[in-house]
Amino acid sequence: MQSRCQLSGSRRAAGLMGAVFGAVLVALCVAGCAAPGGTSATPPAAVSPAAALPSWRDGPAKQTIEKFVADVTREGSPDFVPPAERIAVFDNDGTLWSEQPLYFQFVFMLDQVKAAAPKHPEWKTNPAFKALAAKNYGVLASQQKQLLQLVAVANSGMTVDDYDKTIRDWLATARHPKFNRPYTELVYQPQLELLAYLRANGFKTFIVSGGTIEFMRPWVEKAYGIPPEQVIGSSQLVQYQLRDGQAALVRQPKIDFVDDGPGKPVGIYRNIGRKPILAFGNSDGDLQMLQYTVSGSGPHLALLVHHDDAVREFAYDRTSKIGKLDRAWDEAITDGWTVISMKDDWQTIYPAPKQ
Repeated sequence: MQSRCQLSGSRRAAGLMGAVFGAVLVALCVAGCAAPGGTSATPPAAVSPAAALPSWRDGPAKQTIEKFVADVTREGSPDFVPPAERIAVFDNDGTLWSEQPLYFQFVFMLDQVKAAAPKHPEWKTNPAFKALAAKNYGVLASQQKQLLQLVAVANSGMTVDDYDKTIRDWLATARHPKFNRPYTELVYQPQLELLAYLRANGFKTFIVSGGTIEFMRPWVEKAYGIPPEQVIGSSQLVQYQLRDGQAALVRQPKIDFVDDGPGKPVGIYRNIGRKPILAFGNSDGDLQMLQYTVSGSGPHLALLVHHDDAVREFAYDRTSKIGKLDRAWDEAITDGWTVISMKDDWQTIYPAPKQ
């Protein structure tokens, strides 16, 4: 299932292990989750190359990642990329944390819409609200824009600080229906290691997600080590107001930008100003981001994670209403992108539960 990425110019294997070992010596301790504030535990005195990605099984996928990182970071390599241009972008839902049986932000939004429904009888004819009332999550997944509009109305008038607190409070108590763990513990251990490995090698890591920036920014730095200013996502219109003489940013009942599908390259251009050299996704919603990353000259790496582990996580792809992987999978096979099998390439899925 896996295939090698296409690198421009020659690809040299000589000196690979030495380059990786040198980079790993300065790596953060990547065996566990990123610590609060985006930093990790004290690095060990010496780390073997295999320890950089301990939750990744040795095979073509892991070897492709290590070779790519070595090639773009080794001075004198024909594929060397200066640190300022080492941009790596990651989708969030289904790429950095789980997304079944429903996008986690959708679960949060459903609670918000339900609470506001008595004040909005006009919603009874809204297709997204009908799907919500019937708990038809398959239909609801295809009504993402309509649901976002409902949420925009439900939470309009709140300051961004109040909304931030609402999200934090929900995440502190909500539990996943299958795993009975906080949603923020259902991040992927191999991806935590990869993010730290890339940063240790001079990459700047960004989230580029269809989820909203408001929902992600309160927790992603602690979970992934990615600061809020490196989160690109959908957004609700916000306006500046004076409330009781105090400056406030207030949410308006309108979606400002949808960062999904073709919106992802636009979001990257607007917020980063550089084309990524590495992009990681899991669904057709990431297709255009991956196409954008591999377009043009220069080294690049496009990766997709395939959810094929029904025992440890979930198994879904071409026919799923959530995280559908169909067109992007076909293009990965045709163009030689790297497809990661969750079942075969990841030894561990989630970090150990917190005590």
